[in-house]
Amino acid sequence: MNDYFDNYDSTEKNLEYLMHNHGEIYEAYENYGRLVHEKGGPLDEKTRWLIKVALSACCQYENALITHILKAQKSGCTKEEIEHAILLVAPTSGFPKMMHGLLLLRDTLEADPVS
Repeated sequence: MNDYFDNYDSTEKNLEYLMHNHGEIYEAYENYGRLVHEKGGPLDEKTRWLIKVALSACCQYENALITHILKAQKSGCTKEEIEHAILLVAPTSGFPKMMHGLLLLRDTLEADPVS
C-alpha cells in the first residue's frame, strides 16, 4: 500500500493536469463512466463494484484495483466478497494475477498477514 501512496501525489498531479488542460474531455469521460455504472443495466451496486474489482485485478491496474476495492467496501461489500471476486480471476486470467490482486486487497484493507 505504501507504493500506492508514494505515487498518489504524481497520480493526483497528472489528473489535475488533465482536468486543467483537457477539462471537457475529462468531464465527458467521467460522465460516460457514471452513466455506464448507474444506468447501463440491471446489476446492483455491489455486483458492479465486484466486477470492477475483478477486471482491475485481471488487468493488473493497481490504482484502479485499490480504488475499486475501497468503493466496493463502501457500497457494502465484505472483505470476503471482494476476495471471492479476486479469486475468480485465476481460472480465466491466471494464478499470478489473482495472487497480485489478493496481495493488494490485503495491503489495502491492512489485513493481518496470516488471515
